[in-house]
Amino acid sequence: MISLLDQLASAGVAYRLVEHRAVFTVAESTALRGDLPGLHCKNLFLRAARGPGFFLATLEADRTVSINALARAAGWPKVTMASAEELRAVLGVEPGSVTPLGLVNAAPGTLRFALDAVIARGPELLWCHPLRNTASIGIAPGALRDFLAGLGHDVPLVTP
Repeated sequence: MISLLDQLASAGVAYRLVEHRAVFTVAESTALRGDLPGLHCKNLFLRAARGPGFFLATLEADRTVSINALARAAGWPKVTMASAEELRAVLGVEPGSVTPLGLVNAAPGTLRFALDAVIARGPELLWCHPLRNTASIGIAPGALRDFLAGLGHDVPLVTP
């Protein structure tokens, strides 16, 4: 299997990779921000409250939002947090490592994705995990959108 970094390089995506201690929450990652200038994100992996369906939202890290307001803004049904088992099965990552880059492990149509419009408009690097929470990877938001679209995923913008 080709690694994430190899996939980014093959797609011509410039990035900056920084190794660090494991972080599991936005609060834990706050201490790292001084070393990682740019936009930071939080990621919510959700499932439909009733019936099938998975959803991933990448939001600006400091944004406060209810998941139901997010779902309405994105045009999703009522949602709830997905389980760790569902996360592993769909995105192939562990809890604390949720990232938009997890879409490399998901076939197009497996889930619906939404990117915070604030992030998409940002000229700075967007920092997220490279499939593990012991590093952060900085990528230009436009390059991230192009990369994910190149994998066959829709990348709609949302303003929750």
